[in-house]
Amino acid sequence: MRDLKNKLISSKNTKNIQSKKGKSFGYQVLGFGAGGGSANPFIVATGGTITTVDTNFKVHTFTGPGTFTVSCAGTAAGANTVDYLVLAGGGGGGGGCAGGGGGAGGYRESPGTASGSYSVSPLGASPAVALSVPAQAYTITVGGGGNGGPGPSAGTNGSNSIFSSITSTGGGRGGTGTNSPPVRDGQPGGSGGGGGHTARPGGNGNTPPVSPAQGQNGATSVPQSPTAASDAGGGGGGALDAGTSGSINQTGGAGTSTSINGSSVARGGGGGGSNKAGGNSGNVAGGTGGGGNGGFGGPPGGGPNSNGTAGTGNTGGGGGAGSGGGNSPGGAANGANGGSGIVIIRYKFQ
Repeated sequence: MRDLKNKLISSKNTKNIQSKKGKSFGYQVLGFGAGGGSANPFIVATGGTITTVDTNFKVHTFTGPGTFTVSCAGTAAGANTVDYLVLAGGGGGGGGCAGGGGGAGGYRESPGTASGSYSVSPLGASPAVALSVPAQAYTITVGGGGNGGPGPSAGTNGSNSIFSSITSTGGGRGGTGTNSPPVRDGQPGGSGGGGGHTARPGGNGNTPPVSPAQGQNGATSVPQSPTAASDAGGGGGGALDAGTSGSINQTGGAGTSTSINGSSVARGGGGGGSNKAGGNSGNVAGGTGGGGNGGFGGPPGGGPNSNGTAGTGNTGGGGGAGSGGGNSPGGAANGANGGSGIVIIRYKFQ
């Protein structure tokens, strides 16, 4: 019995087991110590199309729905906030003989304080602030452009874009140029749509209200003077300027520019309203920043209907309005679709 006991105590297998246990414990202690270092002082995230700009900054661009996933929130010593541009879809242009231009999608931008010096739009001024982004997944919504109105119908508003606590409202549709009120009125939204046919009001921008304003008002349509052939729909509001209402051209309001993604790009232009039927002065310009052009009236005494052109994709531009040509049946002119929105997120990563 004594020999058997000694053999068991001193067996090779037992020594190996004891040795492995000791080594395993030591390894675990070392591993724990190695993993217990200081946290990464910079944000680490995935999602969208990722680019590096100005050496030390990452930009995540979402041109459609997605998820911005933050795995490390960073620290105040490095970077724990992000800058953003959240731009909604533009409203559709009104159809008919004198449609209104669609309003631009709501434009909301941070002041650029979180991620280095770059050219920020006037809408990025205080009191807008950079966003704190605790480690989690953030659902990104990118609003689509509203549908243009097939003559003589009204179109639809653009859709909202959303990132975290920031919601930008879709642009208001332009009023129809043929049907009875209230569909002739431009609709409210991020920027308001232009009024259609016979002195109808444009929609209010910055609806619901935020500060700085996310957009401007659409223009009132030009009244009949002296005949119905003198109607002209109002221009859609832009991110920076209201739509216009003139004797001939009713241009869309201007958008604005930012270089948040490394180069200066204009977005948020309102859609052009319709020209006077018989005005023969060419298409009405959409606002700078992706606004679609409005239709023109054709030569005096008759001419083809003129459809609006669409707002540019991922600029939130409003759709251009349709315009009836001369003495031809104006109700068939079509308004055009608004442009889709975009969400851009920028932060320091090293």
